[in-house]
Amino acid sequence: MLEIAGQRFESRLLVGTGKYRGNDEMVRAIAASGASVVTVAVRRVNLDRADEGGILHHLGEHHFLLANTAGCYSADEAIRYARLAREAGFNDFVKLEVIGDKETLLPDVSGLLEATSVLAAEGFKVMAYTNDDLVTALRLEAAGAVAVMPLASPIGSGLGLLNPYFIRTIKSRLRVPVIVDAGVGTASDACLVMEQGVDGILMNTAIAEAQDPVGMAKAMRLAVEAGRAAYLAGRMPRREVAVPSSPERGMLD
Repeated sequence: MLEIAGQRFESRLLVGTGKYRGNDEMVRAIAASGASVVTVAVRRVNLDRADEGGILHHLGEHHFLLANTAGCYSADEAIRYARLAREAGFNDFVKLEVIGDKETLLPDVSGLLEATSVLAAEGFKVMAYTNDDLVTALRLEAAGAVAVMPLASPIGSGLGLLNPYFIRTIKSRLRVPVIVDAGVGTASDACLVMEQGVDGILMNTAIAEAQDPVGMAKAMRLAVEAGRAAYLAGRMPRREVAVPSSPERGMLD
């Protein structure tokens, strides 16, 4: 059970809605993922739920819709789209993105902190997408973020988890949930991320651009569950010498 700012979710896997070849495929993939939280880019989607061609028309009431500010390159722009989402009937949660570089899509840290402070003061429950930097994560928490979302690697890269140590460090120091966002490419990546002890993963491209998005969504669901179970179980110690798995005493001469 994942809990963020008093809201409980059955799954620790959060999914996006972009890049699918069609709405039917998106709906089937989301169902296969088991995700409760589904994020939509306010700047890029038709917010008219009555429009059959729009994404929102195809998402059921059992999905928790998380508006995001993807595509925003300044604090002012992100704040404006968060407010637009609220006016369009979304809840108070917002996944906050303030991008600072078009080539890498890495966050603008100063803009992110500014937007977090403003939106938190207005009652938004800010889930802030950021880099894997502990100092920034701590400042986002202090600014009022209800969840911090460090990247595993750049958005859409599929490179997997580049810095496990940084992710573990962020998780060990923050009191709010840590949701890894961006960079997961396949199920083994998702499992490795969850084994760091984080609270969840948000992904989109890894599912939407798979050859079989529905099959990959199921694989991601299982990987997140397996990674969480392995973290809770605790891995064996790493050793630089071999240790026999069978008892050494009582052997036949």
